[in-house]
Parts: sequence; structure tokens; C-alpha cells
Amino acid sequence: MNELEGLTALIIEPHSGMRANIHSMLNMCGLTRIEHASSSNLAVKHLGLRSFDMILCEYDLEGGQDGQQLLEDVRHHKLMPLSTMFFMVTAEGNHSKVVSAAELAPTDYILKPFTADRLLDRIARALDRRSAFMPVYTLMEAGDQREAIAACVEGERLHPRYAIDFMRLRAELHVFLGEPEQAEPIYRKLIDMKAIAWARLGLAKTLFLRRQFDEAKGMLEELVDSNRNFVDAYDWLARTHAAVGELAQSQAVLHEAVAVSPHAVRRLRTLGETAFEAGDTEAAEKALKQVLAKAKYSEFRDPEDHVKLVRTLVRKGDPVAAASVIRDLDRSMAGRPNTVLCSAISSALLHEYTGNEARLNESLGAALAACRDAPALSGELKLELARTCLENNMEEGGADLVREVMRNAQNDAAMLRAMSVLEGAGFPDLARTLAQESRQHVVDLVADGAARARSGDYQGAVGLMLEAAAKLPSNPAVAFNAALATLRCLEHDGWDDKLGQQAVGLIGNVRKLDPGNPKLGALSALHHQLLKKYERNAQGRPLKPAKAAPAPAPAPAGKAA
Repeated sequence: MNELEGLTALIIEPHSGMRANIHSMLNMCGLTRIEHASSSNLAVKHLGLRSFDMILCEYDLEGGQDGQQLLEDVRHHKLMPLSTMFFMVTAEGNHSKVVSAAELAPTDYILKPFTADRLLDRIARALDRRSAFMPVYTLMEAGDQREAIAACVEGERLHPRYAIDFMRLRAELHVFLGEPEQAEPIYRKLIDMKAIAWARLGLAKTLFLRRQFDEAKGMLEELVDSNRNFVDAYDWLARTHAAVGELAQSQAVLHEAVAVSPHAVRRLRTLGETAFEAGDTEAAEKALKQVLAKAKYSEFRDPEDHVKLVRTLVRKGDPVAAASVIRDLDRSMAGRPNTVLCSAISSALLHEYTGNEARLNESLGAALAACRDAPALSGELKLELARTCLENNMEEGGADLVREVMRNAQNDAAMLRAMSVLEGAGFPDLARTLAQESRQHVVDLVADGAARARSGDYQGAVGLMLEAAAKLPSNPAVAFNAALATLRCLEHDGWDDKLGQQAVGLIGNVRKLDPGNPKLGALSALHHQLLKKYERNAQGRPLKPAKAAPAPAPAPAGKAA
């Protein structure tokens, strides 16, 4: 039991008697540094202040959010380090809930009622695994995925009982670094060793990232057919259908996934968005209402969800329900970022439908003013606002929004969606003009940065590309070239702490915006090479602390120092 001494634990449990019971059991196991949270919101506050070695979370939390939804939030917002052991405590036998939580891979389940010995056994098993993986986790948390891959290879040698898990993590790290071609043989080897469903899913992901959609689709369909509860396979199959424009098929797959796993908010949101785009307002309304209901008690709820539901209800022809959703938005999310903007957009959609021109113009004016200070607003809602402006005599404001979305377009499909807004409002010539202007704007920025670098003006290239990245944060070409310019400057002009730290963020943005970029692996490799050259860690900090300057020798007696 001494192995638990010094470890920290967070108990998330709404009932004080059960909290005390689990606390006593942990004490019996030798663990004394324990904190409590009676709700998911309090748990988030605890996790925002510090990390824990283990979390024991009751599935049936009170206040509207269950343990699975909390785990989803915690993982998505990276509030829990990789080394934290997350135990789901539950007496729940409902199949769909178990699947939902299992999909998010808690460390283990502890079924009630349980004894201190059983709890200790589960913790001991988890600690053994954590100890084996800690060198990899430490490198990953520091952002050094390249070294983490090497640590996985060493982990396979030292801990053969976890060889499959180390191989899986190594493949995932290659995908993260933009090297799906290096992940593929690992997944194929795993499949040969053991017909593991997640290995076949990993292989399908590598095919998707290399845009081999037909092959990926076939493999994912086989996975879904052979295991109807494998919800991650449903998600990737839906993404594959959407990538080739098969919205109805994507919606159907997501609908099946939600039937299997009805508690994952992000999947429900994707279903609602896909159904709306496919023209199925009934399905969109149902999914988006569930999103609002399930996210109501989350610390991370998003006011954009209300706008999407209002838009759906207006298209369906139900202004009374739409007005109710707007009132709920104003009441339940007051003071949150973008709430005022989202309320204005929602109100504009409603007033457009009811024909209240004065209120419509007032709402559009408020939305356009608020939009200038809301860079995080999604392109989808910017286009919705643009459409409303263009169709209601505010062409200048609408065109400016479309131009902004076009310049930030992540791919050709996003550019075509922006063009369709202008074309649908009766401005086909403007659509072509702005699209060409936006594409050329990005081309000129990148070319200017490259020209400066070729001439030896690496500082000038970085300055230009960083400014472009700040103005166009969602454009993958700008993000990639800003990252490359920063690395080239460090390579030729020497290390700079500020630039080194900016490089980390820029490369992370490329991974988010364009994970299938075939040059991402080379970009990561150059970054790793520079960190080695300048003896820096993955965050750009010195590997060894600088030596303190020697103290000056004391002055001889009788002389001034």
C-alpha cells in the first residue's frame, strides 16, 4: 500500500455519504491527499487549478451532466494530463450509457458496490500500466512527440506485456506528427498479430488522411458491420461520406451512432449540422435540442448551438419555438463570450422570417458591430449572417463577411460554400470576384514571404507571415507558411525565445487545420532538428539551466570593492 503514499485523488460524487465512504477506502489503501467535488462544475474548477494522479467519478452526477459528459469535456479541453487515472464509478447497467463512456476510454470501471480490496486491486493495475508509460507521457506533455516515439520503442522492449499498447501509441504519434504513411505499417502489423478492431480503424484513418476515401470507406463499413457498437468507426465513416459530399449517407451513419451511443454531445452536434445541411430539418431540430439539453450544465456550453437551433426552427416555420430558444440563450448564457452576437444573429433570423423590417435592421446592425470583436465565431455562422445581410439591403456588410470567410477557407468545399451564399443572394459575379481576390490575396502573401526568405530577409518574412496568420487564423496555407518562415528564421538567424515559442503554436495550428497535409511530417522534422541543434526542449526552453555567473572575488582589505 506504500505505493499510493503521496498520490493525489479527486472524488467526484454528489452524495456526501458515498464521498465519505470512498474517502475512507482510499485512506485504507494508504492514500491521504484527497479532494472532493459534488458536481461536474465544481470538478472542472478543481481541475482548472491543479492536476491529480487519479479521479474517481460517479457516473450519475446530479445537476444535469453525467460522468461520461464530464469526461468528454475534460479530455476535449485538456484539463487532465495523460498520466491521470480516471475511474468511472457506477451501478448503471444501461447498455447505451456503458458504451458511451467506454468509447472515451476511462482507465477502468468500478461497479458498485465494491470493497476497499477491490478498489486497491483496480488502482494497483492502473498504476503498473501508468508507471510503464510515464516516460512517454512526460515527453508528450512536454510536446516532444518525436522523442516520445523513441520512448515507445524502448517501452515495448522493457514492458512486453504492454507491447501492443506501445505500438498503438507510436502509430497515433506518427499520425499526430503528420506521418500517416509511417503509422500504416504499424497498424498493419498489429492487424497481423491480432485482429484488433481499433487497429483496423487506425489504418482507415491513415487512408482518410491521405485522401484515399474509397479504400477508407470500405474498411470502415466492414468495421461497422462486424461490430455495431464500435462508435468511433461510425464517426470516421460519417466523416468519409461527408468528405466526398455524401451528406445523406453521413447523416444516416451518425444517426446509427447516436442510437448506439446517445450521450456524446459533439456527435449529436455533428448530426444536427449534417442533417440541416442535407435539408432534414426534423432530424436537425431533434439533434440540436438534445445538444442544448445535454450541454446545459457544462462549463463549456457554446452559444452557437442556440443559433443553429433557431436557424433550423425558422427554416421549419416555427417562429414561436425559435423565439423561446432566443430567450433561453439570453437567460442561460448571459455574460459568456459571443452570447450577445449569437443573440443578435438569432434575432435577425427570426425577424427576417416574421417580416419585422425595423427589428431586423436593428439586429443586423448589432450583429455586424459585435462580429468585429468576435474572431472565434465559426465561418458557418458568419456566412449565415452574411446571407441575411445580403438579402436585406446590407450588401456591404455581407460581402465583407464573405470575403473574411473566403480568406480563411480551409479547403475548396469551404470556398464553394462561401460563393454559394453570394450566388444565392443574386451576386454571382461578386462571388467569382471575391473568390479570385481571396485566393490571390493568400497566394501573394505566401509568395511575398517566400521571396523575402530567398533574399535573406528572414525577419521580414516572419513578420509578414505572422501578421497574415493573425488576420487569417483559419487558413491552412497561411498557417503552414507562417510556421515554415518561423523555423527558417530560427535556422538561419539563430535561436530566439519568442519565435521558438511561437513556432510551437503555429505548428499546432497546422495540425488542427490540415492534419492530412503531406508536408506536415517534414515541418515537424525540421522543428525537431532545430530543437536538437539549439539544445531546447519541445517548448523551446533550454534543456539545461544556464550556469550562474561566479561571484566576484572579495576586494583586498583596505581597498574599495
